[in-house]
Amino acid sequence: MTDASAVGEDARRVLFPGHTQIRVRGLNIGGRIDLRTVETTHRLAVAPIVLPAGANGCAVLFRYGVVVLFDVEPIEEGSFISHLKPFVDQTYPQSQTEELVLRVAPDGTEDVYNGVLTLQSFDLQRVQMVADVLAKSVVLAHYEADIASVFDRIEPLAESLSREGRAGTRGRELLRHLGGSLLIQHRMVWRVEVAEKSEVLWDRPELERLYARLMDEYDIRDRHLALERKLALVSGTAETLLDLLQQRRSLRVEWYIVLLIVVEILLTLYAMFQQG
Repeated sequence: MTDASAVGEDARRVLFPGHTQIRVRGLNIGGRIDLRTVETTHRLAVAPIVLPAGANGCAVLFRYGVVVLFDVEPIEEGSFISHLKPFVDQTYPQSQTEELVLRVAPDGTEDVYNGVLTLQSFDLQRVQMVADVLAKSVVLAHYEADIASVFDRIEPLAESLSREGRAGTRGRELLRHLGGSLLIQHRMVWRVEVAEKSEVLWDRPELERLYARLMDEYDIRDRHLALERKLALVSGTAETLLDLLQQRRSLRVEWYIVLLIVVEILLTLYAMFQQG
């Protein structure tokens, strides 16, 4: 089944027949997955893309470098990721991960408790929705780790400003910090769209309550806002230090110019004295 209409008609199909409980694992494997070149002939769904994985499981792929695996054994996971790597840009040496257990209870209440999510069925669109939230949580964890390391590197510069009243001379390093924070902001808005709802909800509005519950469980919105505040702080700090550094350099250039003028005047006076 390869065309979008066929995939849409099959969106409510039930996966993992005979299973009442499965394991889910999300990993961010790189900066970006080129979904246009990934295998298209065996897609179970699109938006987001779902592919068969392992003996009985499936994988949901996101362009911002996250893979969410459902009912895939560890040895199968390694094989699947290895086959996917040629389509991954900027592969990460170590992945942030998020794990969850899905349990099916046709007459139960859909909710998550203590790492177990109860669903009324393992239908394809519920799987996509769960993958969307886990993927956002994983990529936020990656950016949170990135921004924490930036804070560790920029803190000595701020301490130098507080203690010595000067920003130091590491302008290139400041520009890297500023560029790094801007890059994270760009990726969060353009690639990840953390604040946007899952596309599945357009077709299945009855799943919106469950989606909101999952977003709350993983604190997606609060973590997103906290990360934005940290990015703003890093950008503001880097910009302030860079401005001070540029002012210091400008002042130094002005003193050089004054010194050259003084030297020129002295040389002129010396020449006039010699002639007299």
